[in-house]
Formats: sequence, C-alpha cells, structure tokens
Amino acid sequence: MNNIAQQVKQAAEELLTAANLHSGDIVVVGCSSSEVIGSRIGTDSRPEVAEEIFCALQSVLAPKGLFLAAQCCEHLNRAIIVERAAVPGQNIVNVVPQPKAGGSFATAAYRHFSDPVAVESIQADAGLDIGGTLIGMHLKPVAVPVKLTVRHIGEAVLLGARTRPKFIGGCRAVYDDNLL
Repeated sequence: MNNIAQQVKQAAEELLTAANLHSGDIVVVGCSSSEVIGSRIGTDSRPEVAEEIFCALQSVLAPKGLFLAAQCCEHLNRAIIVERAAVPGQNIVNVVPQPKAGGSFATAAYRHFSDPVAVESIQADAGLDIGGTLIGMHLKPVAVPVKLTVRHIGEAVLLGARTRPKFIGGCRAVYDDNLL
C-alpha cells in the first residue's frame, strides 16, 4: 500500500506542476481499485485500496486549496462526488455510492468529505484517470494530455490531463508554444 500511496502522491504533484492550478480549482479523479490490484475494471472492488488512494490524493490537493472530484463508476452514470463548496448553485443528485454501485473510490470520497454531494457532471480543471475510467466527460474544454513519469498506480494504467482556455480567432496561438 505504501508504494501505491507514493505513486499517487508523485503523480498528483506532477499533474499540479503541469496544470498550474490555483486554489479553488477542481481535479477530477476516476479510479478503478480493481485495475490497481490487477483485475479487470469493475470485477474486484477493493475499499482499502481506494481509501489509500483517496487519502494520498487529499494529502497533496487539500493543502493547496484544490477540490477533489471523485468519479463514480458507470452504475451511477459516472456521477461525481465532491465537496458542496466546490459546486455552489449546481443541481445536486440524490445518491450515495457503495463499493459495487458507484465504486470504492467514490465511496471513500463520500465517507471522507466534510460535506459530500453528488452531481451529474462537472467541468474540472485537471484530472487523473487510474485504470481506464474515462474522465474526459468531466473536464473543461480543451483537455490537454499530461505525460507523467508515473505510468501506473499499482497495475492500473495512469493518464493525466489538464485544461486550457479555448483559442478563439487568429492563427498566432497555433504556433506559439507558450500559449499551449
């Protein structure tokens, strides 16, 4: 478990460096604890693994004032568990995730957040996909891949993403590496 926690912390730190996030920004994370332990997604949910990952992420995000948004599994239509303060005025849905209905990671988030709520969707500023959970629907346009040195959390493939504002008009932005 210590190795998993270290991998998560390193990946989160790398993502934050690449994404240039600010206090109040949202980081969406989809996590298959099944994939982390080497099983097929959705087949071997492990609450203890999800708890370890959640706590490792919060230890990096919370001190920087960033909100963690935990993506539920497809059984809950990939709803998001997040602190109420992260989504003022957004429509709240009535669901409480469970390890086999929502996923162990979303369940850990719901248990640990001080005022957890569920929303159908969110527009996050950056994200981590641990095990092929498909977080793209919860990122702001335009999502940009972030190449991390940590490629796996346990046995699960890890992908990172940040977002940037859309380029509107002119062609200068296409060729100016500083704007990307």
